[in-house]
Amino acid sequence: MTTVKTLVVAAALTVVPAMSMAMCSGMKSDQAVSCADGKVWDSEQRACVEQVMG
Repeated sequence: MTTVKTLVVAAALTVVPAMSMAMCSGMKSDQAVSCADGKVWDSEQRACVEQVMG
């Protein structure tokens, strides 16, 4: 009986992290982006662009 419990626990510890990674892979990241001086982050281009003063 102990062997069955060990196998179930081992399987759970293997599957759960894989499932959580799969669930997070499609999420949008809100990580802060640092751009060089005079540049700002453009979320549409997903790049740092020249800052336009208007």
